[in-house]
Amino acid sequence: MSRDAVAAARRTVVKVGSSSLTSDGRLDPDRLDAIVDAVAGRRASGHQVVLVSSGAIAAGIGPLGLRARPRDLATQQAAASVGQLLLAERYAAAFARHGLQVGQVLLTADDLHRRGHYRNANRTLERLLSLGVLPIVNENDTVATHEIRFGDNDRLAALVAHLVGADALVLLTDVDGLYTGQPGRPGSEFLPEIVSMAELAEVDVSRTGSHVGSGGMITKIDAAAIATSEGIPVLLSSAERIGDALLGRSGTLFHPAGDRSASRLFWLRHATTPRGRLVLDAGAVAAIVQRRMSLLPAGVTGVQGDFYSGEPVDLVGPDGVPVARGLIGYDAADLPPLLGRKTTDLPAEFRRELVHRDDLVLL
Repeated sequence: MSRDAVAAARRTVVKVGSSSLTSDGRLDPDRLDAIVDAVAGRRASGHQVVLVSSGAIAAGIGPLGLRARPRDLATQQAAASVGQLLLAERYAAAFARHGLQVGQVLLTADDLHRRGHYRNANRTLERLLSLGVLPIVNENDTVATHEIRFGDNDRLAALVAHLVGADALVLLTDVDGLYTGQPGRPGSEFLPEIVSMAELAEVDVSRTGSHVGSGGMITKIDAAAIATSEGIPVLLSSAERIGDALLGRSGTLFHPAGDRSASRLFWLRHATTPRGRLVLDAGAVAAIVQRRMSLLPAGVTGVQGDFYSGEPVDLVGPDGVPVARGLIGYDAADLPPLLGRKTTDLPAEFRRELVHRDDLVLL
């Protein structure tokens, strides 16, 4: 996979962080305009773009008289409610200079955790693109809670990239790519490309986000791992070089390491939060992992959590390490009498799989 693939991408998801849109805690019109101009140029050359933009909370910091990004959830949501309006208004005006219509799509993790919501988000984004509208996606910080937040828009961007069938994901930040250590420190070397995530074993990714953002290098690597595992190349570059990044001429290129899976399996692997765990014996682990079979009651030794039929659960081995995730066919309360028993020994209404192989994905 060459950098030319990024340049040739029919549809690209571009993620821009708060630090790339703000200065001194306030929305910076010049920085935003530079990003808009580059994205508009991409559109003018016949390519589709979905913009995943942080910045709502950061944009609300100045108007509310706050000194830095608030730590408590209520103030974050208050800042987001003020800042989201300012951010959307500024984007709309900036893209209007290029004759482009934008549409705002606010998501919470719950919108992608639920299969129906996930499919609806896909339909909405596809329809916007078909109408020639440039979607601007952000986490809905105004209503999101700690339990349902994505945590950072890098991961959201990776999920959106698969959701819309993107051909490339460009992550923009305040450094020009990935280094073996802290950028600028002696001995820290720039990494122009990553062929396998295993190469990152010796890389220091402890750098945290800016005072206005919530992410850091680790969230960008996590996002790259999600996207590349689904066959999507990822480019990590500085926002100042967005024009070069969209042409694959700057930053660190993460090569795709897998094939694009069906949206349902991707959703199950990356966009769901397990509601519980089933503990499997060694035989059941082998049946699931090696022979790709359905999970039967005989191979389960324990149940953890309170969940209902149809919800996602993790399947863990005797050592407690998750090996798969699946949609459970029973309520948690119904399972204890079934565990360890052969299907033929169970009442007729319970003679079915706990997790069918079509509803199961290996982790």
